[in-house]
Amino acid sequence: MLDIKKIRQEPDFYKEKLATRGVKPEEIDEVIALDKKRRELLQQTETMKAQRNEASKKIGEAKRNGESADAAIKETRELGDKIKELDAEVEANDAELHDKMAHLPNVPHDGVPVSLTEDGAVELRKVGKVRDFDFEPKHHWDIGESLGILDFDRAGKVSGARFVYYLGLGAQLERAVYNFMLDEHMADGYTEVIPPYIVNADSMYGTGQFPKFKEGVYQVNGEDMTLIPTAEVPLTNYYRGEVIPTEELPVYVTALTPCFRSEAGAAGRDTRGLIRMHQFNKVEMVKYTKPENSWDELEKMTANAENILKKLNLPYHVITLTTGDMSFTASETHDLELWMPAQNKYREVSSCSNCLDFQARRMHTQYRDENGKLQYVHTLNGSGLAVGRTVAAILENYQNADGSVTIPEVLVPYMHGVTKITKENAVPFRNKVNK
Repeated sequence: MLDIKKIRQEPDFYKEKLATRGVKPEEIDEVIALDKKRRELLQQTETMKAQRNEASKKIGEAKRNGESADAAIKETRELGDKIKELDAEVEANDAELHDKMAHLPNVPHDGVPVSLTEDGAVELRKVGKVRDFDFEPKHHWDIGESLGILDFDRAGKVSGARFVYYLGLGAQLERAVYNFMLDEHMADGYTEVIPPYIVNADSMYGTGQFPKFKEGVYQVNGEDMTLIPTAEVPLTNYYRGEVIPTEELPVYVTALTPCFRSEAGAAGRDTRGLIRMHQFNKVEMVKYTKPENSWDELEKMTANAENILKKLNLPYHVITLTTGDMSFTASETHDLELWMPAQNKYREVSSCSNCLDFQARRMHTQYRDENGKLQYVHTLNGSGLAVGRTVAAILENYQNADGSVTIPEVLVPYMHGVTKITKENAVPFRNKVNK
């Protein structure tokens, strides 16, 4: 959430910056008007409370002097009724102001490319050599189905579209990928966490998913509990409502979790394969830092995600997203996109974002500076990485002409020595039948 005091002081700055994210100037005007009304109402309330105190004193004086206190009592009651009315008006005004503030996105950092769409993203670097195939590369879903390690049809029967069964060495490959990721992140100083996979509404609000993006999640138990769309939610809310001891900062945490997304608005997009699923595994990185360090920490986090791709020897590039394409809570986002040979283009596998104090304000997560004054921490989050998409890239980039898939060298120990997935070794129970 943004700082209402700063919006009050620099309305034109916020109108200009948030216009690049699709916020209309009148939305800022409405916030400023509600804030002004709130302060006026509070002033009226304080004035009336002072008047009521004076009237109460008159009642005491009249009784001590044996005089009638009827007029003072009447005045006290009338002022009390007006104060109740004003308190109700303040409460309604605060609710409206809070709702409008909760729908305002973060301010984009200077240098973020300005566009209301994804067009205009800036490529920062391109890493790895794109493989020159001597055969027509297949899509990862065709490879997986041919080997028998991905079963979308039976998942559709059991759950519906955008679900999958991983089988045999396919399941083992997925597990190898996320175990490798976790080991690498822990070597980079992250603490591994296994968080809850269901969170309450306050947690979803804290990281900015609520109230604006309720249509994109799966809710259970009415509207109070939600299946996590990303581990960012339970990891970032860990310190909600707390003051983090200064000596603990920066805090690095990482977690593997399933993620659940309804993919509202994604009809017709990536209907095949592992790119856009309702349920998928993701390794997440989250940081809590002091404000002066957060931009350096964003670059470090991006490098942590890149480290995985470099060791997997997968070609990728890094881009800075536009103002209109980055997440609601981000001030700047670096996306890592993997090369997908069959699609002949890069696809996102990680987003690393600096949210500044935007989430910390919503969560009331603070620390004490060198003067002992409470300050909001800065929070950062990044995919390290989306596991299914990484598996998809491995299947496509490491495929062979005979339909087999070579295992990246760094994953062989996690695959118990298996160096290649073939039809003969892919799914043991099917191989038994075939024999």
